Amino acid sequence: MKYKKLGNTDINVSLICLGTMTWGTQNSQSDAFKQMNYALENGVNFFDTAELYSVPPNAESYGKTEKMIGNWFKEKKNRNKIILATKIAGPGCSWIRGGKNCFDEKNIGTAIDGSLKRLQTDYIDLYQLHWPERTTNYFGKREYEVDPKEEKWNEFESILFALEKFIKSGKIRYIGLSNETPYGLSKFIELSKNKNLPRVMTVQNPYNLVNRTYEIGMSEISIREKCGLIPYYPLATGYLSGKYRNKKMPKNSRHALFKGWERHGNPMALKAYEKYFELAKEYDLTPVHLAHAFVNSRPFVTSNIIGATSMEQLRENIESVNIDLNQEVIDKINLIHNENPNPSP
Repeated sequence: MKYKKLGNTDINVSLICLGTMTWGTQNSQSDAFKQMNYALENGVNFFDTAELYSVPPNAESYGKTEKMIGNWFKEKKNRNKIILATKIAGPGCSWIRGGKNCFDEKNIGTAIDGSLKRLQTDYIDLYQLHWPERTTNYFGKREYEVDPKEEKWNEFESILFALEKFIKSGKIRYIGLSNETPYGLSKFIELSKNKNLPRVMTVQNPYNLVNRTYEIGMSEISIREKCGLIPYYPLATGYLSGKYRNKKMPKNSRHALFKGWERHGNPMALKAYEKYFELAKEYDLTPVHLAHAFVNSRPFVTSNIIGATSMEQLRENIESVNIDLNQEVIDKINLIHNENPNPSP
């Protein structure tokens, strides 16, 4: 396993981060335990979850994933071996604190205490805002549109002051953002410097071969401010693995079971996937190894969040740390990208 620093801290996190959002819906607790055991045995010390999980999100699945992780900690008594990240949900889910804007001290405290109880721990290493309260671009939205009826949202400064209290209490150690924009990230960093408030250490946004929009604006901030990306969807919800190739729809796969990710199967994206499948074959790589190795190689990436519903998938994902792409392959990746940039939002 390879390791990188978490932000500007002295904490080393594995280049592969174990994603957990399927645990509780597509995966049982037994599956989750096997995945965590295998990941830890293979050097993965960074786990990412959220109060929202498992997915698809609903009142019944809420908190299930955190409970499974907590049960594993209780059985293994190994909490100190894991750098644990979780998230507070943004607005929009009626079953979570009424679905309103809730990044104030009271609601953040309620969310943290709920996560701590489910996770059976007394601290969280990295606490992230799952998505912004304000109206902006995330979850596949390309254009920014001003909403004149936008609900009042908590100011960046007040959010940082609230989070500072929970850092001082010892309940959380560091903070991160998710589904954020250059405006949001730069504002949080500016305020942390000028007001001596907690500093954002990571950003969790989508990034993969068919969605490299993070490179526009965000990557420079990540590098210059030591606030790295921990990307999700490195396989574009599974499309880059090849399992949906030629209109296949594997039984019990995400796209066979649920709606909500159709944008990743649009015609332009499908054309790009084929190009990458051919490139992987040319260099005797699996599509999964090509996709993950590219993400792993980016200088602004701190840790690549992989997700798996089977042990076979988990093994292949983790193996990607052993793949180094030479400049020739990178050049061909860039050529494919330039011909069809960011087709999968």
